[in-house]
Amino acid sequence: MAIAKKIYTLTSDFPIEEKYGLVNQMRRCAVSIPSNIAEGCGRGDKELRHFLRIAMGSSFELESQVILANDLGFMGEIETLVGEINFLQKQINAFRLKIPTNP
Repeated sequence: MAIAKKIYTLTSDFPIEEKYGLVNQMRRCAVSIPSNIAEGCGRGDKELRHFLRIAMGSSFELESQVILANDLGFMGEIETLVGEINFLQKQINAFRLKIPTNP
């Protein structure tokens, strides 16, 4: 949730022509991560693993979009944000590995 909030704040200063482009895509990815984790937690183990994979995919999409936004000059220092995204990816993976697999 913290990363999603940060993305909303950071993208509010992007150029207006990016409102329906990169801003929209970054915000959707950022919201998708906690949303898929939450939805998966409300289901069984097999489905939880599926939703965690989706959340992981969204986190990698977001990471690439943050790098692109930086390369385009829309964002300043991104090392901390990318580090937070990478840490989240490790947390999601560790969570996924703790879920029992059905025989």
